Amino acid sequence: MSLWRDDQPLVLASRSVSRRAMLEAAGIPLEVNVPELDERAMEAAAGPRGSVEAAALLAREKAKAVAQHMPDRLVVGADQTLALGSRRFDKPCDRAAARDQLMTLAGHTHHLHSAVAAARNGTVLFEDTETASLTMRTLSESFLDSYMDAAGGAVLDSVGAYQLEKLGIHLFERIEGDHFTILGLPLLKLLGFLRRQGWLAG
Repeated sequence: MSLWRDDQPLVLASRSVSRRAMLEAAGIPLEVNVPELDERAMEAAAGPRGSVEAAALLAREKAKAVAQHMPDRLVVGADQTLALGSRRFDKPCDRAAARDQLMTLAGHTHHLHSAVAAARNGTVLFEDTETASLTMRTLSESFLDSYMDAAGGAVLDSVGAYQLEKLGIHLFERIEGDHFTILGLPLLKLLGFLRRQGWLAG
């Protein structure tokens, strides 16, 4: 018996493999439609807003952009930002940038802000942002080189240059927050919305 109650699959406006895996593991049928948005330009145009607001903005705009072109379909957008104090990080562009970023984060507590938004016919019906705190241990140069070699190209796939569910777990000494939020999607809040609106069995 399926828990999903709509005739059409949920549309995910994200290319994230981990977000897709989370939703599919929860029994939600998916169709992926990634909008063509210049995320960095959107952040720049938004001005000096905080990391929480930036994540919410990007999630909202992704959902709206796809929903405008898919009438009557429910579209979910999501985004994640990383902040160390007042400094906000983007996905590293190459191995050297990823290494520099990890050295900056080492020995400190940073915050992951994960946002989700749901839209239909271009109108946002739901949005939420959750935050997790992660304390990275002090990293030696030799360990960091070993980690970078073992992780390979995966260090470029996330805003933190790590996947906590994989080798990235070796970087940390303390983690506070919801597991799904850390992976990039406030899943429990999204599931609650879907149940309240009748898209999921209650």
